[in-house]
Amino acid sequence: MISQLIMYLQYPFVVYALIVGVLISICASLLGVTLVLKRFSFIGDGLSHVAFGAMAIASVFQLTNQMALSLPITAFSAVLLLRGGQNSRIRGDAALAMISVGALAFGYLIMNVFSTSTNLSGDVCTTLFGSTSILTLTSSDVVLCAVLSAAVIVLFVLMYHKIFAVTFDEDFARASGVRTDLYNLIIAVACAVVIVVAMNLVGALLISALVVFPALSAMRLFHSFKAVTICSAVISAFCALAGIVISILAGTPVGSTIVAIDAVVFGICYVYGRIREGK
Repeated sequence: MISQLIMYLQYPFVVYALIVGVLISICASLLGVTLVLKRFSFIGDGLSHVAFGAMAIASVFQLTNQMALSLPITAFSAVLLLRGGQNSRIRGDAALAMISVGALAFGYLIMNVFSTSTNLSGDVCTTLFGSTSILTLTSSDVVLCAVLSAAVIVLFVLMYHKIFAVTFDEDFARASGVRTDLYNLIIAVACAVVIVVAMNLVGALLISALVVFPALSAMRLFHSFKAVTICSAVISAFCALAGIVISILAGTPVGSTIVAIDAVVFGICYVYGRIREGK
């Protein structure tokens, strides 16, 4: 098996897949800690549905660069959810459900009515659950992903203390002079970038797992924000690497394999945390 893996690593598309998978997973895990603590852990699922709807529109118009349309639409939806989630008339969970289900329904409707594809069911399944497209990446795709991922990571590191303040007590941070609206906007746009880029890795319906599982696993092991953030990134990178390698060797779906490993790691961390606490 090791010799087979070494043979596969000689192919550029395998190396590209590993690089993109790790970068996306790290970005998702960094944002995941903040989103889980802000009780927006399910936002990844809602935004992925929005991205699905945007990509459906892009495919109908036969746009060569679907990200040019899906990214701004997803970012706008993220801003609406994170900034308007505390509206007294429409709470965050209700707004998330409305946008998520509505975008998914309109996306599938548009693909059915206007699509010229001969394999509509296959296209929809591929978009929702991921495919082997992660194994067909070009060097330009890798560069684009690397640039976007690096931007998210650099922003998170540079604004770590502000994000920490906004995450734990937004009202106190605002009273202390922190521009909470600005940092919420940055978090929203970063989420949109990660969601759109990650759709090729795990599909629209599984993206929230990359956001939630590593963060929850790290929280079972550590209790400080910094330690949880670092541990979450390490766990996410490991699960992405292991998932892609196993999927290549065993011929299993890439996205489902990564999420399954994330779930197993969370189970291990949960059991360890219970044992350590003596419960």
